Amino acid sequence: MSTDLEKFLAQPGRGELIADVRRQIDEAGVTYIYLQFVSVTGRIMGKGIPAQHWERFAHDGFQLVYGATANLFTDRHGDYIGYGAEARELVGVPDADTFCVLPWDRQTARVFCTLFRGKEEDVAPGGYLTSDCRGNLRRIHQEFEAETGLHLRVGTEPEMMWLKLNPDGTPSVEGRTKPYCYHIDQFAELQPLIHRVIEYGQAMGLDMIQGDHEDAPGQLELNWQFDRAEITADRLTTYRQICKQVGREFGVYPCFMPKPFMGVSANGCHHNISLWEGDTNAFLPEGENPRMPSKIGLTAIAGLLEHLDALTCLSSPTVNSYRRLWDTGFWAPLYADWGFQNRTTALRVSAPGRFEYRSVDSSVNPYLSMAGLIAAMHDGIRRNLDPGPPEERNIYDAMAQGKEIRRIPMTLGDALSALRKDEVIRGALPGDMYTVFEHYKRDEWERFCAAVTDWDVKEYLDILP
Repeated sequence: MSTDLEKFLAQPGRGELIADVRRQIDEAGVTYIYLQFVSVTGRIMGKGIPAQHWERFAHDGFQLVYGATANLFTDRHGDYIGYGAEARELVGVPDADTFCVLPWDRQTARVFCTLFRGKEEDVAPGGYLTSDCRGNLRRIHQEFEAETGLHLRVGTEPEMMWLKLNPDGTPSVEGRTKPYCYHIDQFAELQPLIHRVIEYGQAMGLDMIQGDHEDAPGQLELNWQFDRAEITADRLTTYRQICKQVGREFGVYPCFMPKPFMGVSANGCHHNISLWEGDTNAFLPEGENPRMPSKIGLTAIAGLLEHLDALTCLSSPTVNSYRRLWDTGFWAPLYADWGFQNRTTALRVSAPGRFEYRSVDSSVNPYLSMAGLIAAMHDGIRRNLDPGPPEERNIYDAMAQGKEIRRIPMTLGDALSALRKDEVIRGALPGDMYTVFEHYKRDEWERFCAAVTDWDVKEYLDILP
């Protein structure tokens, strides 16, 4: 029986795609290629090759230690996260249709890769590597579409902050602009940088559509057109890569930390989601109420609410993510409820045919968050869950009037516990993926708990007598 790797290499039309990439290499004068994949935390990992060896690596792939999917980090006890030193090597094979010349260095291109287990493994040799978050999303989405006839389309709101650099080149915790939301003059301060981001984004396939200055220092949100989940996840990864390059060119630091400042809004990355059957939006209202989602839409909302605690671990995946929830007064989505244009709930029907999942921040790995969303909505549809009536009131007013509503996890530790208990969302992290994610994030939480911070010193240094 053929292995997953052998089937992947034998896909119809793959040879033609590889030959087309060679034509692009020669026409553009490309001399170097990044063969890249995405780690558990959303980092871009991989190897570089001279372009004359493209066909060799397109057919045979490259090898790299399994632990690269966990950034090759060690935990607080000195153990490699996810995989030990004895683990064999993965095989990364280029997805030729993702080849793209880098607009800031036209001698260099990048191509995303799918990861496989080593060919010599005792168990499942040449099988899909389940710690490949990008490959997992594509396969989970394909299975969902095969079973339901539906597919997920997503648009993101990728907020981030442009920070000043210190004289030594390190980033300062100071934004390049003032914290004035939607202020065109502050937007104009960053316009040269914005032009460059848009130029590079359009060159790399992002259909840039709008942007604004948000209400934190140096905070921008630049948007591109929504698409299928796996395409949008690739584009968000590409956008981050673009911002890092533009930061180098302009002497500024692109910050994707969720909460570098208290007292102003954090960096969110809301996911605007809809399910489609072919080219038909399955969330569009069916009845007399022009705001009420379809039956499928309501069951999908119910699935998200059912699994919101575990989903929070995937969409707010760092210790710092939860500073966003504790800093009051900034519409942070603390409560598991839904409503029309209700920014005080975790789910907001933002327009007919789509709703906004708000418990996401800028540190998110979109391949994990979108796989989790598919799993949650699939469960809601399969079980025909009911989300209850939409909450029209400010959620805090509703609670003051006696409504009981569940709060989402307020620390990474609580979110990890919720994920451990939720088999549906854990199913979106198959095989090694959950092991790697849990190990990495549990260690992050433990390292935080074991740290003495400036707050500790200020609070307790003179505690007695």
